[in-house]
Amino acid sequence: MDKNFALEFVRVTEASAISAARLMGRGSERDADRAAVEAMRRAFDRIDFHGVVKIGEGERDQAPMLFIGEEVGNQRGPRLDIAVDPLEGTTITAKGGPNALSVIAVAEENNFLHAPDVYMDKIAVGREAAGKIDLDASVSCNLSQIAKAKKCSIGDLTVVILDRPRHAELIEDVRAAGARIWMIDDGDVQAAIACALPDTGVDVLMGMGGAPEGVIAAAAMKCLDGDFQGRLLFKDERERKRAMSMGIQDLDKCYMRDDLAQGNVMFCATGVTKGSMLDGVRFSCGKARTHSMVMRSETKTLRFIDAYHELTSKPGFVHSAV
Repeated sequence: MDKNFALEFVRVTEASAISAARLMGRGSERDADRAAVEAMRRAFDRIDFHGVVKIGEGERDQAPMLFIGEEVGNQRGPRLDIAVDPLEGTTITAKGGPNALSVIAVAEENNFLHAPDVYMDKIAVGREAAGKIDLDASVSCNLSQIAKAKKCSIGDLTVVILDRPRHAELIEDVRAAGARIWMIDDGDVQAAIACALPDTGVDVLMGMGGAPEGVIAAAAMKCLDGDFQGRLLFKDERERKRAMSMGIQDLDKCYMRDDLAQGNVMFCATGVTKGSMLDGVRFSCGKARTHSMVMRSETKTLRFIDAYHELTSKPGFVHSAV
């Protein structure tokens, strides 16, 4: 995969983030998400590639744009798999909270798991504890192995968990083991990445979140030499049948990182609202400043990009959604 695509695709997350950030704190999740999706789709169309959305906004009948299976790009270049979350943190953005992102992961054709929009049980760690986690092991066993790998006590570990009622038992297990907990309202892709970056104070992500976000997180962890495991969770027979129709044969399989994201992958993210990892979009008199990260699994390179955008000279780059 051409390394120059990394800069092309970060322009896509920049456009999506700028458009969504215009609606920060305005109270409408739908409007913010629509703005991000529309800007991302327009930006994709300027790139010389033939992309297929393997991880998108949902099923075709439920998502007006960037649905699973949609073709993007100008169809004049290589065929690539695309995993997108135009706005990770729709509620965060609508409320004006921290840590919302626009995210893209890219792989060569047929290298992303064609995952349905269901829940996934997840665990993620950084490089030091890679190979030491087991989704089927107990919470205390996993924390013990992670602490041993990081040469610290369990009490020094911080576990990131989405603040949801379904995690009540997990939270109690983590507390019983003696680890610290960081509860987040949304954004488990960013939380997974934080586990693999230095000086974030985060050691492991645990719990249930969206399967599409799991595939994107696995791609990011591959670029960072982190580790990720996930298992699809189905609430009814309809979801099971949908997964089987998408080619998933073992519904109980524990997916390793490289099962979810194979081959060489790229990952791009741009901050929408100010966060612990990326700054949010800042506007000033027809200009915007963005903060992004770009990663490639082939070289393990991580770049942070601080960009200034003269919006008046980029017709069609962003539009107000309302």
